[in-house]
Amino acid sequence: MNTTIKKKSLALALAAMMTVSLAACAGGGSDNAESGTETATEAVNTVLTREDITINETIENTADGEHALEASGTQASYANVEVIKTGEASGDEADFYGSNAAIFATDGATLELSDMIISTDGTHANAVFSYGEGTTVTISHSVIETTGNCSGGLMTTGGGTMNASDLTIHTTGNSSAAIRSDRGGGTVTVTGGSYTTEGTGSPVIYSTADITVSDADLTSTASQGVVVEGKNSVTLNNVTLTADNNTKNSDKSDYYQAVMIYQSMSGDAADGLSSFTMTGGSLTNKNGDIFFVNNTVTEITLEGATIVNEDADGVFLRAAAAGWGSEGSNGGQVTLTATNQTIDGDIIVDDVSTLNFYLKSGSAFTGAVNADGAAGDVYIELTDGSTWTLTADSYITSLTCDADSIDLNGHKLYVNGVEYTAGTASTGEAVEALAVSSQGGLGGMPDGMPPDGGQGGPGGTLPDGGQGGPGGTPPDGGQGGPGGTPPDGGQGGPGGTPPSGDPPEKP
Repeated sequence: MNTTIKKKSLALALAAMMTVSLAACAGGGSDNAESGTETATEAVNTVLTREDITINETIENTADGEHALEASGTQASYANVEVIKTGEASGDEADFYGSNAAIFATDGATLELSDMIISTDGTHANAVFSYGEGTTVTISHSVIETTGNCSGGLMTTGGGTMNASDLTIHTTGNSSAAIRSDRGGGTVTVTGGSYTTEGTGSPVIYSTADITVSDADLTSTASQGVVVEGKNSVTLNNVTLTADNNTKNSDKSDYYQAVMIYQSMSGDAADGLSSFTMTGGSLTNKNGDIFFVNNTVTEITLEGATIVNEDADGVFLRAAAAGWGSEGSNGGQVTLTATNQTIDGDIIVDDVSTLNFYLKSGSAFTGAVNADGAAGDVYIELTDGSTWTLTADSYITSLTCDADSIDLNGHKLYVNGVEYTAGTASTGEAVEALAVSSQGGLGGMPDGMPPDGGQGGPGGTLPDGGQGGPGGTPPDGGQGGPGGTPPDGGQGGPGGTPPSGDPPEKP
């Protein structure tokens, strides 16, 4: 390893290491929300800088594909260390298996980091990487800066665990989420701190894992604020999220949005029910829509959050087909539950999408649903004093409401083609979600036997020429990660050949 130690005080730094115990701040009722909001305000107003951290040692690595610090199957601790990483990498070896990361933990290692300054300047140079089941990285009170493309701040794959508190992360490269995961996912818990991205295709959070962020300040200046891919989740508790998605990383969608939930069919995330949960805090969208759901089934849960769309032309929720998945079965299948929540903005559900929308505990919805006419199936249920004020004619499939739940506001509401009469109660039923395209089902893996003998599913090839199924060496000539086939049918360890063509584009 090409590692230069500039200050020889590692022993002192290790002795000064403090064990960090993290607990995710769960979003509860209104009392907890108020308390959490105060904490969040304190967190976002106090941004950790380099000057706040005492450095006793600097460790630098400049070699392509190597690490400045690595823990493999061991317990290790570092504190008051500056880590500088340059050098290049590419493809799956870096994105899935941690090649070229500044700090890398694997093989069941336990790595604790505190009072660190970590900077990377190279392609595929992630800052802190946790790979594999049983591997846990805990990092606190540290500053992370990455400048190259495909260089995330915190990166978790293969079932690893990442715990973080009170960090400042700033990324400027493209495809460089501040809090990031990839194939195989894992569990990520972040509490406090400030997380900012500037590059194209660089949301603050890109989730192919289960990611929870509490009492933190999240800002994207070019991309979505949050992206959830496949059978994975993001939970936000009392965060301040500001998203300005104004550049495109793909031509597969015409829309801009703050939160995108989808399935790319690249093999990086399993198919299944995804979720986005926001309790307390605020979400401010600068451009486009608040939520966009495509080619997946998802549950969106909102409770007591302040949500503002500064784009008058944007909608609150768009469930619609785009360039991912198979035409005719790639809509968004959404269950939206709002509790003690104010929602302003229209909702669009296209003819290959569905929505079950539950308003509870005095929630208020002001907007129109499918104002241009009937399209996808939509069920709306208003209970516990919740209300809906229309801003245009609306078309839904089924409705449950009390007599005083709906203010037509001079407009017409059509329920399964029949005009609703103001001041009447209604009892309806939820609509059934449509089947969506998947890797192993419609439009999934090729017929027959994919590479390395895996069983293929029915139907065609994956979008953009990529082949389905496990196995093979990752692109760019690098060998695969340890232990055969990673989760979700991706490229495996050593042996075989990589898929042909380019993987499906991501947002």
